Amino acid sequence: MNHDTDYMIIFAHPDDAEFGCAGSIANWTAQGKKVVYVACTSGDKGSNDPGTNIKQLCLLREKEQKEAAKKLGVKDIVFLRYPDQGIEDTSEFRKILVRQMRIFKPRIVITMDPYRKYIWHRDHRITGQVALDAVFPFVRDPLAFPDLMQEDILPHKVEEIWFFGSEDVNLKLGITGTFDTKLAALQCHKSQIDAMGWNKVEKWVKERGAKMARGTEFTYAEGFHQVKIPG
Repeated sequence: MNHDTDYMIIFAHPDDAEFGCAGSIANWTAQGKKVVYVACTSGDKGSNDPGTNIKQLCLLREKEQKEAAKKLGVKDIVFLRYPDQGIEDTSEFRKILVRQMRIFKPRIVITMDPYRKYIWHRDHRITGQVALDAVFPFVRDPLAFPDLMQEDILPHKVEEIWFFGSEDVNLKLGITGTFDTKLAALQCHKSQIDAMGWNKVEKWVKERGAKMARGTEFTYAEGFHQVKIPG
C-alpha cells in the first residue's frame, strides 16, 4: 500500500493538536515526514465574551492555526468548519473523514482518545470515535461510500491509529529537542492563551511533558495510545 502522507492529525478545535502532539510533529517534519492537519471545527465557541463576533472569531482562530502549523512545518490543513460544540457521530462526518484519508493516504492517523473517562470535551470524544470508525473499516472498504469510488477517490489502508489525551498510554515519544517549538506553536493561539494566561499554560505544559517523560531518558515527552490496524 502506497502512503502519500506519514501522519494525519484529526482534531476538534484549533490548538488541540499543539497541546496534544506538537513536539512530536516538529520532530517528524524536521525528519522530512509529511504531516496533514484536519481541523474539524473553527473553534467558534472559544471565547468568554458573550458579545464576541462569531465570524471574526472563526477567521482569527483559523489564522492562528495556520501560524501554529507553520511553526511546526505542517503545510497542509483541511478546515471542515463544523460548529464548535456541534460535532455529531453521523454518516456525513464519517464520510468526510474517509474522503480526506483516501485523498491524503496517511500511514498513521492520530486523533483524540474517545475513551477518556468522565470530564472530556464532547467534541473531542466524538471526533476520536468517528475518526476511529473511519479508519476501521470504512476507509479501506470499496463498498463503503461507493460514490467516492465514482470520483476516483479509492480505498486506502491505514496502518496504525494513535490517540492523544489518553489515560492508557503505551507509546512515549521524546520531545526535549522540540519542546520550545511546541511552546512557540501554542503561543500562536493568542485568542486562547491570553484568556488562560501564558504563565499558567507554560507551567502546565512543562509539568505534563515532564510527567509523561518519567521512566524514560527524556526530559519532556508526549504520550499516545497506539493501535495497529488488522487486516
